[in-house]
Amino acid sequence: MKRWTTEQAREWEKNQPWFFGANFTPSSAINQLEMWQAESFDPVTIDRELGYAQRLGMNIMRVYLHDLLWEQDRDGFIARIEHYLSIADSKGVKTMFVIFDDCWNKEFALGPQPPPKPYTHNSGWVQSPGYKIVEDLTQWPRLERYVKELLERFKADLRIAVWDLYNEPTNSVGDPITGARRPIDSLPLLKAVFDWARAVDGVTQPLTTGVWLDRDDLNQCILDLSDIVTFHSYKAPEKGLLERIETCNASGRPLICTEWLARGHGSTFADCLPVLREHCAGAINWGLVSGKTQTIYPWGWSKDKGEPTLCHHDIFNKDGTLLHPKEEEPILRGNGDGQSETH
Repeated sequence: MKRWTTEQAREWEKNQPWFFGANFTPSSAINQLEMWQAESFDPVTIDRELGYAQRLGMNIMRVYLHDLLWEQDRDGFIARIEHYLSIADSKGVKTMFVIFDDCWNKEFALGPQPPPKPYTHNSGWVQSPGYKIVEDLTQWPRLERYVKELLERFKADLRIAVWDLYNEPTNSVGDPITGARRPIDSLPLLKAVFDWARAVDGVTQPLTTGVWLDRDDLNQCILDLSDIVTFHSYKAPEKGLLERIETCNASGRPLICTEWLARGHGSTFADCLPVLREHCAGAINWGLVSGKTQTIYPWGWSKDKGEPTLCHHDIFNKDGTLLHPKEEEPILRGNGDGQSETH
């Protein structure tokens, strides 16, 4: 399967709503492994929290998977993905699955996950497949099998809107507290993942990876590979969001911002949602319900700073009340009318 033409991408877009949603991990899970493993999979919380999203008219969730889950229990993982998709579909919510991710903890394992570190943003989030495997070609055959089998299984599932093949390639964070990074070269794996996905005949959903870094060679590679253009921006409109939209819009392909909302940086519902809507860019903010990921705390936060005045990410408390009640009006206004049957 070849990369979609611009015309094919625009034809796909005609049959989609304006996408408005969040990156979703249930509040009971600290990371992808805890979300999906049989012992900790939590459909009750997933159902309740996707109901919160439905109240705001959200129609898409971006959800991370993990390669180790496929190796551990392929059939069980598929069953849990099916269960999740059934719940999301019942709320009128489509899904964008993320397959690989270079962010945060480089050491991880199946089984019980660590408790959150107090006041620490995403203290338990883990990479997939992990920086060591990114650069180890002998490990790639199992990754290829995972990608091909996953897409073959779900290639025509109408509940899945988009495949995000690789989140923030080259962003290998070694220390979640200091943010110190170990540079890695993820471009060869990124290109291979697109080749594997395109080898699956009959995939009906577009393939993409998000533009996230001011690095020309990486961004050009991403734009050349992706069927539709997705991007990240945690900046206010005049401080970077509009520039990122302009850069990505030059491709002429449909746009979705798959990560945004950093209130302390000026990336807010009141300021950014109207801009994204005006430029026909879908809007998927980071975080739905405040929980074990602790993304209400800004990057690099610590206990001595206490509770932040503005929550960094996320929209809801666990009980369904808004973290910042005054946001309800700009969210509903920015979402507009007719995007969901439930507002």
